[in-house]
Amino acid sequence: MDSTANIWFLENINLHNIFCSKKMKTSGVYNKNSYNKGEFIYFPNEPSETIYFIHQGKVKIGSYSNDGKEIIKAILTKGELFGEQALIGEEKRSDFAQALVNDTMLCPISLKEMEMILLDNKDLALKITKIIGLKLKKTERRLESLVFKDARTRIVDFIREMGEEMGKRVGFETLIKTNLTHQDMANLTGTSRQTVTTVLNELKDKNVINFDRRRILVRDMELLQ
Repeated sequence: MDSTANIWFLENINLHNIFCSKKMKTSGVYNKNSYNKGEFIYFPNEPSETIYFIHQGKVKIGSYSNDGKEIIKAILTKGELFGEQALIGEEKRSDFAQALVNDTMLCPISLKEMEMILLDNKDLALKITKIIGLKLKKTERRLESLVFKDARTRIVDFIREMGEEMGKRVGFETLIKTNLTHQDMANLTGTSRQTVTTVLNELKDKNVINFDRRRILVRDMELLQ
């Protein structure tokens, strides 16, 4: 498993202390917002003034094509960060962010406050930089996959990517804990829910994976190459 890929998962744990700690709450910096399913956190062209940490729930990041078609770029869950493009010069949002489940709780922090924190914490600045870089790579890989690969390959690659980024080794197997539904996976791979279910069941029948609603157990990562 690529050790650098695990930066995304491991470092989000530390970010909780920055965005959602009691210390920040008492200092007046901390604020926690609640959203229900379907509510938008922000829209395209709104000012990029806030970075968000997901305390609980699920958030969809996407944009719209010229003909109004929705393009889903990411589905994020507890412990993940979004809106961080503001830190690299984005003045207006290029994407939208929308809550996918009820009681989605976000810990927002203003851009100015975040910049001050990063100036005083070089380690955190490096972590944020790595997170931004990894997210850009994920987006690039997904776009390439949509153009050049068939549906089955896109789904298999997506499972492998999750295993590399957030999987935990259990002997020779890799355990992936995920809150993504089959529909979420379909949205992220440009396929259908039925196709995702068919591919997962096929891999299960071949004893490549086992899965339930909250986890995927990959028997051998090399078999997903």
